[in-house]
Amino acid sequence: MKVVAFSGSARKGGNTATLLNGVLAELTAAGIETELVELAGKPVSGCIACYKCFKNKDRRCAVGKDIINDCLAKMEAADGIILGSPTYFADVSAGMKALIERCGMVARANNDMFKRKVGAGVVAVRRAGAYHVFSSLNAFFLIGQMIVVGSSYWNIGIGREAGEVSQDLEGIKTMNDLGRNMAWLLQQLHGSK
Repeated sequence: MKVVAFSGSARKGGNTATLLNGVLAELTAAGIETELVELAGKPVSGCIACYKCFKNKDRRCAVGKDIINDCLAKMEAADGIILGSPTYFADVSAGMKALIERCGMVARANNDMFKRKVGAGVVAVRRAGAYHVFSSLNAFFLIGQMIVVGSSYWNIGIGREAGEVSQDLEGIKTMNDLGRNMAWLLQQLHGSK
């Protein structure tokens, strides 16, 4: 089994990556292969609504100048997908929005290619707006017929400066619980313990 996590933060190794690594550590401890993909420094543009993915049905985006097709391949190969974003003006980052738009469109064009995979959203926030981000991330999973796993609280960690989220003990516990819950669900779905 494998889980791939995508960090939509503009800062490599920032609070979003810290939270995602907390989830991935629990999955790794359960024997599940993991990978973290950070979008930071990699230009990604939004969907241009060309609808070529619906015409081609090749499980790829027709706009091939960035990393989206690599991300699609990683999502398709994984049993679980985690999307993580900082809170930018009460919503996901531009990079995460582009990933959602384009991967979501290609998936829908190809018979909901992520159907029944396990998904989870993770949010880094300074103060407010996180729940809207959480909802935006979960919408990607729900429209794609994925199974959304929960935790002991909303999957949110509080911190502004890089590393500050590590001081949010409840947020860190929430990520650890999310990782354990995701591992359990994947094991149930794949008949292993």
